[in-house]
Amino acid sequence: MKNGQNVNYQKELDQIIARLEEKGERKKLLLHSCCAPCSSYVLEYLSRYFYITVFYYNPNIYPPEEYQTRAAEQERLLRQMPCPLPAAFREGPYEPERFFQLAKGLEQTPEGGERCFRCYRLRLQKAAEYAAGHHFDYFTTTLSISPLKNARKLNEIGLELARETGVPYLVSDFKKRNGYKRSVELSAEYGLYRQNYCGCVYSRAEAAANGRL
Repeated sequence: MKNGQNVNYQKELDQIIARLEEKGERKKLLLHSCCAPCSSYVLEYLSRYFYITVFYYNPNIYPPEEYQTRAAEQERLLRQMPCPLPAAFREGPYEPERFFQLAKGLEQTPEGGERCFRCYRLRLQKAAEYAAGHHFDYFTTTLSISPLKNARKLNEIGLELARETGVPYLVSDFKKRNGYKRSVELSAEYGLYRQNYCGCVYSRAEAAANGRL
Protein backbone atom coordinates (compact mmCIF):
# COMPACT_ATOMS: atom_id res chain seq x y z
CA MET A 1 0.00 0.00 0.00
CA LYS A 2 1.27 3.48 -0.86
CA ASN A 3 1.94 6.14 1.74
CA GLY A 4 1.08 9.80 1.48
CA GLN A 5 -1.73 12.21 0.90
CA ASN A 6 -3.06 10.64 -2.31
CA VAL A 7 -4.03 7.17 -1.08
CA ASN A 8 -7.67 6.41 -1.80
CA TYR A 9 -8.52 4.42 1.31
CA GLN A 10 -12.07 3.75 0.17
CA LYS A 11 -10.73 2.12 -2.98
CA GLU A 12 -8.31 0.04 -0.88
CA LEU A 13 -11.23 -1.08 1.30
CA ASP A 14 -13.29 -1.95 -1.77
CA GLN A 15 -10.47 -4.20 -2.96
CA ILE A 16 -10.17 -5.98 0.40
CA ILE A 17 -13.91 -6.61 0.53
CA ALA A 18 -13.94 -7.82 -3.09
CA ARG A 19 -11.21 -10.37 -2.33
CA LEU A 20 -13.12 -11.66 0.69
CA GLU A 21 -16.34 -11.86 -1.32
CA GLU A 22 -14.62 -13.85 -4.06
CA LYS A 23 -13.55 -16.40 -1.46
CA GLY A 24 -16.94 -16.35 0.28
CA GLU A 25 -15.22 -15.50 3.57
CA ARG A 26 -16.81 -13.77 6.55
CA LYS A 27 -14.15 -12.42 8.89
CA LYS A 28 -14.27 -11.13 12.47
CA LEU A 29 -13.80 -7.37 12.71
CA LEU A 30 -13.15 -5.37 15.86
CA LEU A 31 -14.60 -1.93 15.21
CA HIS A 32 -13.40 0.78 17.57
CA SER A 33 -16.21 3.30 17.92
CA CYS A 34 -16.10 6.87 19.17
CA CYS A 35 -19.89 7.21 19.42
CA ALA A 36 -23.18 5.75 18.20
CA PRO A 37 -23.83 8.32 15.43
CA CYS A 38 -20.45 7.70 13.81
CA SER A 39 -20.82 3.93 14.08
CA SER A 40 -24.31 3.88 12.52
CA TYR A 41 -23.28 4.12 8.88
CA VAL A 42 -20.20 1.95 9.41
CA LEU A 43 -22.34 -0.82 10.91
CA GLU A 44 -24.87 -0.55 8.11
CA TYR A 45 -22.06 -0.79 5.55
CA LEU A 46 -19.66 -3.35 6.99
CA SER A 47 -22.04 -5.77 8.71
CA ARG A 48 -22.85 -7.11 5.26
CA TYR A 49 -19.31 -8.46 5.08
CA PHE A 50 -17.98 -8.94 8.62
CA TYR A 51 -18.98 -10.31 12.00
CA ILE A 52 -18.49 -7.08 13.95
CA THR A 53 -17.74 -6.46 17.58
CA VAL A 54 -18.01 -2.78 18.46
CA PHE A 55 -15.26 -1.84 20.90
CA TYR A 56 -16.03 1.28 22.88
CA TYR A 57 -12.78 2.67 24.28
CA ASN A 58 -12.66 6.46 24.65
CA PRO A 59 -10.71 7.68 27.70
CA ASN A 60 -10.61 11.18 26.19
CA ILE A 61 -14.30 11.87 26.79
CA TYR A 62 -15.13 14.45 29.45
CA PRO A 63 -16.95 14.71 31.80
CA PRO A 64 -17.68 11.16 33.02
CA GLU A 65 -21.42 11.74 32.59
CA GLU A 66 -20.81 12.47 28.91
CA TYR A 67 -18.83 9.26 28.59
CA GLN A 68 -21.64 7.25 30.15
CA THR A 69 -24.26 8.84 27.89
CA ARG A 70 -22.27 8.04 24.75
CA ALA A 71 -21.50 4.48 25.83
CA ALA A 72 -25.18 3.83 26.60
CA GLU A 73 -26.25 5.22 23.22
CA GLN A 74 -23.76 2.96 21.46
CA GLU A 75 -25.14 -0.09 23.21
CA ARG A 76 -28.74 0.98 22.50
CA LEU A 77 -28.02 1.39 18.80
CA LEU A 78 -26.65 -2.14 18.60
CA ARG A 79 -29.78 -3.49 20.25
CA GLN A 80 -32.10 -1.64 17.88
CA MET A 81 -30.29 -1.57 14.54
CA PRO A 82 -30.67 -4.66 12.36
CA CYS A 83 -27.35 -5.91 10.98
CA PRO A 84 -27.13 -8.51 8.19
CA LEU A 85 -24.47 -10.37 10.22
CA PRO A 86 -24.58 -10.40 14.03
CA ALA A 87 -22.86 -7.52 15.82
CA ALA A 88 -21.76 -7.45 19.47
CA PHE A 89 -20.70 -4.78 21.96
CA ARG A 90 -17.67 -4.63 24.25
CA GLU A 91 -16.84 -1.69 26.46
CA GLY A 92 -13.24 -1.03 27.34
CA PRO A 93 -12.12 0.59 30.60
CA TYR A 94 -12.66 4.29 31.17
CA GLU A 95 -9.12 5.59 31.80
CA PRO A 96 -9.18 9.41 31.60
CA GLU A 97 -5.81 9.61 33.35
CA ARG A 98 -4.17 8.03 30.30
CA PHE A 99 -5.58 10.74 28.05
CA PHE A 100 -4.50 13.57 30.36
CA GLN A 101 -1.02 12.10 30.54
CA LEU A 102 -0.60 12.13 26.76
CA ALA A 103 -2.08 15.64 26.53
CA LYS A 104 0.50 17.21 28.89
CA GLY A 105 2.12 20.17 27.21
CA LEU A 106 -0.43 20.11 24.38
CA GLU A 107 -3.37 21.57 26.25
CA GLN A 108 -3.47 24.67 24.03
CA THR A 109 -2.97 22.82 20.75
CA PRO A 110 -5.92 23.45 18.39
CA GLU A 111 -8.22 20.54 17.65
CA GLY A 112 -6.91 18.44 14.79
CA GLY A 113 -3.25 18.75 15.79
CA GLU A 114 -0.68 16.66 17.63
CA ARG A 115 -2.84 16.16 20.73
CA CYS A 116 -5.54 14.59 18.57
CA PHE A 117 -3.00 12.38 16.80
CA ARG A 118 -1.80 11.05 20.15
CA CYS A 119 -5.41 10.43 21.12
CA TYR A 120 -5.96 8.49 17.88
CA ARG A 121 -2.99 6.30 18.75
CA LEU A 122 -4.09 5.70 22.34
CA ARG A 123 -7.50 4.44 21.26
CA LEU A 124 -6.30 2.47 18.26
CA GLN A 125 -3.53 0.82 20.27
CA LYS A 126 -6.04 -0.43 22.82
CA ALA A 127 -8.24 -1.74 20.00
CA ALA A 128 -5.28 -3.46 18.31
CA GLU A 129 -4.25 -5.13 21.57
CA TYR A 130 -7.81 -6.30 22.22
CA ALA A 131 -8.08 -7.63 18.67
CA ALA A 132 -4.82 -9.54 19.03
CA GLY A 133 -5.83 -10.98 22.39
CA HIS A 134 -9.25 -12.12 21.20
CA HIS A 135 -8.37 -13.59 17.80
CA PHE A 136 -9.96 -11.02 15.49
CA ASP A 137 -9.13 -11.08 11.79
CA TYR A 138 -9.14 -7.27 11.41
CA PHE A 139 -9.50 -4.11 13.43
CA THR A 140 -10.47 -0.58 12.41
CA THR A 141 -12.13 2.58 13.74
CA THR A 142 -15.18 4.69 12.95
CA LEU A 143 -13.17 7.88 13.45
CA SER A 144 -12.51 8.44 9.75
CA ILE A 145 -16.20 9.17 9.15
CA SER A 146 -15.85 12.61 10.72
CA PRO A 147 -14.98 15.50 8.39
CA LEU A 148 -12.84 16.82 11.28
CA LYS A 149 -10.67 13.71 11.58
CA ASN A 150 -7.50 13.10 9.59
CA ALA A 151 -8.10 9.85 7.70
CA ARG A 152 -4.53 9.67 6.42
CA LYS A 153 -3.11 9.88 9.94
CA LEU A 154 -5.63 7.35 11.28
CA ASN A 155 -4.72 4.84 8.60
CA GLU A 156 -0.98 5.38 9.06
CA ILE A 157 -1.33 4.69 12.80
CA GLY A 158 -3.58 1.70 12.20
CA LEU A 159 -1.18 0.13 9.72
CA GLU A 160 1.76 0.70 12.06
CA LEU A 161 -0.11 -1.00 14.91
CA ALA A 162 -1.05 -3.85 12.58
CA ARG A 163 2.64 -4.51 11.98
CA GLU A 164 3.28 -4.47 15.74
CA THR A 165 0.39 -6.76 16.74
CA GLY A 166 0.00 -8.97 13.69
CA VAL A 167 -3.71 -8.13 13.29
CA PRO A 168 -4.47 -6.53 9.89
CA TYR A 169 -5.88 -3.01 9.97
CA LEU A 170 -8.92 -2.48 7.75
CA VAL A 171 -8.11 0.79 6.01
CA SER A 172 -10.98 3.21 5.61
CA ASP A 173 -12.21 6.68 4.93
CA PHE A 174 -15.83 6.28 5.90
CA LYS A 175 -16.76 9.86 5.09
CA LYS A 176 -16.50 8.94 1.41
CA ARG A 177 -19.64 8.05 -0.55
CA ASN A 178 -21.71 10.34 1.67
CA GLY A 179 -20.91 8.22 4.73
CA TYR A 180 -21.11 11.19 7.08
CA LYS A 181 -24.39 12.32 5.55
CA ARG A 182 -25.82 8.83 5.96
CA SER A 183 -24.73 8.78 9.61
CA VAL A 184 -26.73 11.97 10.18
CA GLU A 185 -29.78 10.35 8.56
CA LEU A 186 -29.43 7.19 10.67
CA SER A 187 -28.96 9.26 13.81
CA ALA A 188 -32.30 10.93 13.15
CA GLU A 189 -33.95 7.60 12.35
CA TYR A 190 -32.84 6.05 15.66
CA GLY A 191 -33.12 9.23 17.71
CA LEU A 192 -29.46 9.12 18.67
CA TYR A 193 -27.83 11.64 20.95
CA ARG A 194 -25.45 13.71 18.82
CA GLN A 195 -22.79 15.53 20.80
CA ASN A 196 -21.69 19.03 19.77
CA TYR A 197 -18.01 18.60 20.61
CA CYS A 198 -15.49 15.86 19.90
CA GLY A 199 -15.24 14.62 23.46
CA CYS A 200 -12.25 15.85 25.46
CA VAL A 201 -12.20 18.75 27.90
CA TYR A 202 -10.12 20.80 25.44
CA SER A 203 -12.50 20.32 22.50
CA ARG A 204 -15.36 21.12 24.88
CA ALA A 205 -13.73 24.41 25.82
CA GLU A 206 -13.07 25.20 22.16
CA ALA A 207 -16.70 24.46 21.29
CA ALA A 208 -17.88 26.71 24.12
CA ALA A 209 -15.63 29.51 22.96
CA ASN A 210 -17.06 29.21 19.46
CA GLY A 211 -20.65 29.27 20.72
CA ARG A 212 -21.41 25.59 19.99
CA LEU A 213 -22.30 24.78 23.63
